[in-house]
Amino acid sequence: MLKFIKIIIIFLILTNCAATDKVTGERILIEPDAKKRAQMEAEKSGGIFGNLGKSNKNTEIEFKNSNVLWRATLKSLDFLPLINADYAGGVIIYDWYSSDINSKEQIKVAVRFLNNDLRSDSIGITTHKKICDTNNKCSINLLKNGLSDEIKDKILSSARSIKIEERKKDNQ
Repeated sequence: MLKFIKIIIIFLILTNCAATDKVTGERILIEPDAKKRAQMEAEKSGGIFGNLGKSNKNTEIEFKNSNVLWRATLKSLDFLPLINADYAGGVIIYDWYSSDINSKEQIKVAVRFLNNDLRSDSIGITTHKKICDTNNKCSINLLKNGLSDEIKDKILSSARSIKIEERKKDNQ
């Protein structure tokens, strides 16, 4: 009986050495050797900069293909006025925005790209709210009420859709 329990435990440990791709649902085997994993990641040439340093044989522009999160952010927040989009620095900063023309309340959104993976910890969203009184004295506060999480969810959902569409095109 003890041997049977040991075999079951070993089986469970070995089957949990695989992860599931959040986009496609396919099982992904995880390399247990850290040096081999690092080598595989270096060969993938991922990261926030994509394949910018590598030569590309095809004639397509690499920028539009390199980062799904970047494209999803621009698509999801296209209604906001853009101040700065620094692809190399991994930052998009939007200008103050209000849905009402004469509103005294405005929001400002900044998006930081922490890596190129399609995960919730790959981007950081910062939102600020500016409230001005009738004398145009304004106070600016960091929002912590979930707006950043809603924006992140919208971006990640859009990125997943883009990724799925790309995979469908690749399979055809």
